[in-house]
Amino acid sequence: MSLFTGTASYYRRFRPGIPEDVAAVLDQASPAQANAPRRLLDLGTGTGLVAEALLGRFDDIIAVDNDADMLAVAASALRPELPEHSHLTLVESTAEDFVPPDGWKAGLVTICRAFHWLDQPTVLRLLDNQVAPDGAVAIFGDNSFWTVGSPWKEAVRGVIKTFLGEERRAGSGTFRHHNRPYSEIMEESPFDQVEEVLIPVQRTWTAETILGYLYSTTFAAPHLFGDRLGEFEAAVKQRLAEFSDDDTFPEDNEFLIRLGRRSQT
Repeated sequence: MSLFTGTASYYRRFRPGIPEDVAAVLDQASPAQANAPRRLLDLGTGTGLVAEALLGRFDDIIAVDNDADMLAVAASALRPELPEHSHLTLVESTAEDFVPPDGWKAGLVTICRAFHWLDQPTVLRLLDNQVAPDGAVAIFGDNSFWTVGSPWKEAVRGVIKTFLGEERRAGSGTFRHHNRPYSEIMEESPFDQVEEVLIPVQRTWTAETILGYLYSTTFAAPHLFGDRLGEFEAAVKQRLAEFSDDDTFPEDNEFLIRLGRRSQT
């Protein structure tokens, strides 16, 4: 069973999309060449949020995920919006097993909110044969509710722990923490020239969107609560009401983008 079983519809509706400032950085990271298609490889695409933000900026997009439900949602969202003369291929595969078409090289590889699930050194090594000589790999994401500190988020985490235990869940197991900065891992890969870009983000949530977000995660997926799902929802709403009289919950977050390129020889 996928770690994200039962979350795809929530993921599409309630996961924050990719801000324009982030999309612009990604766009500029990929070289444009005359009379050559701009190619994007999006690994761990989920419901296609990254591909959606970059539609119209790349001519040929391959979006890869190992969850069929996620890919089905991505197809429904992306294909109607695909610009004329653009090409989109959705591939059900792990990043480790993905093989691009013969001769296909990406100008940019994006891995958003997914690098922690991957065999990181292996994927970066494999990408050396899948990325154009002057191409880049972008590993990026914002902070999850589990890690960002604010009083109302801490209260929500407390409710989750009451229902599911102290350890952060990852489907039927627990989350394995990575304690090395991604930039260090990239510096040991073929894409060892690493630039970091930090983009602040402000959001406002409601109880409904907070619950929807939680149901899009591996640590609070609906199936984890069994027949106590309604009880969990009521407990979250009760705790949140202590922090807002008008059902608004502000969040200061940020996207950290790590852009890796090969050393010039």
